Amino acid sequence: MSRPIVYLMVTNHGFGHAVRISCVAAQLKQLCPDILLILATTTPHWLIESYLGEDFIYRSRAFDVGVIQADSIQMDKKATKEKIEQIRRKQNSIIAAEVNFLKTNRVQLILADIPPLAAPLAQAAGIPCWMMSNFGWDFIYGQWGEEFQEISQWISECYQKCDRLFRFPLCEPMSAFSSITDVGLTGGTPRLSETELRNIFNLKSPPSKTVLLTFGGLGLQQIPYQQLDKFTDWQFITFDRHAPELANIIKITDHRYRPVDFMPLCGRVVCKPGYSTFAEALRLNVPIVTLTREDFGETPFLLEGLKKYSQHQIITPAEFFGDSWEFLQQSLVPARLENTLAKNGAEVIAGEVLNYLL
Repeated sequence: MSRPIVYLMVTNHGFGHAVRISCVAAQLKQLCPDILLILATTTPHWLIESYLGEDFIYRSRAFDVGVIQADSIQMDKKATKEKIEQIRRKQNSIIAAEVNFLKTNRVQLILADIPPLAAPLAQAAGIPCWMMSNFGWDFIYGQWGEEFQEISQWISECYQKCDRLFRFPLCEPMSAFSSITDVGLTGGTPRLSETELRNIFNLKSPPSKTVLLTFGGLGLQQIPYQQLDKFTDWQFITFDRHAPELANIIKITDHRYRPVDFMPLCGRVVCKPGYSTFAEALRLNVPIVTLTREDFGETPFLLEGLKKYSQHQIITPAEFFGDSWEFLQQSLVPARLENTLAKNGAEVIAGEVLNYLL
């Protein structure tokens, strides 16, 4: 039997999409150690490696743009539109080059999260395209007014060529897709025990006074770290290399560690709305404190899911960037529902991929 080969295409936007597909890739590798995984992404190699280990082929390619942003909140729609139009003009040459690569490397399946060109590329190469996400870019751009409607329609037409969609929780309808399989949450599993992490980083504060600050691959400009002076008996954990040296901040700079590794130590995760952070916290039953995010169509679905399934707080940017950080002293809002979401999304997708390939 020939070695199974999968081409994993990642949307060019932040870290969350790469985390999701890396979790699936890790399951594929665990279930079928012989599988060859080719990841097409501009996400840093170290991020993929932190979830997947070393045994994969990294192909630095961008097939879409996502949203061009100054940080995890501020969006540049004009630059985004210009970049999308550039990709659209070049789509035939992009597809031709990739078809040659896929055929040369005997790729049997594309799994994408969730660049639109993946589907017409697979069609041109004569192989299936499966996708996975909780939103499509047609939905995001379609809410940005008349100047984005043609782009949104083009993306919908690309998605219509997709053979199968695995739809995550906290999702928009994703109506462009004709074959949809709903799956559970995806996310990483902490590698070390709480005791091991506490010893390594000399963490002594209880979970009720331990906070993980995490804002994805783009971070946030001007996080008001000065507010932490008011919480000297609390412990804050951040992956922001530019954070100040304060007694109650632990800066994680070693790429072997991921936010999910520290979540079990924390009484709350403070973040921006994002599926991957929400999903990993939900899988571990860690409360979530999130900023709002205007004008990004995914956000209402994420926040509604948060209200249903997690202890939470939803705060405005004004509260976050303000002078008090009183929200840390306030009680969390309980989940509206008692039932929880399925947590086996990566396992289900990996199983379906291997059922097809083997």
